Amino acid sequence: MTVTFSILVLASALIAVRAEHKGFRRQVYVFKPLTLVLVVLVALQGAHKMSGTYMALVVAGLACSLAGDVLLMLPRERFVAGLVSFLFAHLFYIAAFTLGGARVNGWALAALVLYGALMLGLLWARLGGLKAPVAVYVAVILLMALQASGRWLAGGSHGAPLAALGSWLFLVSDSALAVNRFRGEFRGAKILTLSTYFVAQWLIALST
Repeated sequence: MTVTFSILVLASALIAVRAEHKGFRRQVYVFKPLTLVLVVLVALQGAHKMSGTYMALVVAGLACSLAGDVLLMLPRERFVAGLVSFLFAHLFYIAAFTLGGARVNGWALAALVLYGALMLGLLWARLGGLKAPVAVYVAVILLMALQASGRWLAGGSHGAPLAALGSWLFLVSDSALAVNRFRGEFRGAKILTLSTYFVAQWLIALST
C-alpha cells in the first residue's frame, strides 16, 4: 500500500504544482491539501516499522502542516497563523527525531547555523514587524534539520536518511518561499517551493 499511496501522492502533487504555477486556484484548493492527506496515509503504513510514538509524532506534524497549507492558501491569507501551524509541525518532527536521545553532529550544526545566519541576513531588512516570529521559526526549523541529520549520522533506523533528506528539502522550500515573499518574486519560485515541500513531507512520512 505504501507504493500505491506514494504514486497517488506523486499524481496529486504534480497537479497541485502545475495549478500553483498556472494560477488555477480551484485546483490548488483541492490538490494541495489532498496531497498532504495522501502523505499522511503513507506515514500510517509504517514502511520502516518505527515505534507507534514516532509515527504519531510524524502524523501530528503532517496534520499541523496541512492546517498551515490551508491557512496560507486562503483568499485572505493568514501568514502568521500559517507560520505558527508550521512551527508546531516542526516541533512534532523534532520530538520524533529526538526519540532515543538527543544527538548533535558538529559539522551539521556549523552548516545549519551558517545557513540560518545567511538567510536571516538576506531577509532581515524586509521583515518589518515579523522579525521575531520569523527568527523563532528559522531557529526551530534549523533544529529540526539538525536533529534529523544527527540521527542519521549517528546510525539511526533505516528511515533516518529519508527523514534527514526531507528536513533539508524543507529548508530549501521554506527558503524559496521566504525569498520570494520578502525579497521579491523570482522565476520558478512557486514550482521550487511546492515541489521540494511535497517531496520533503513524503520522505519524512516514509521514514516511519
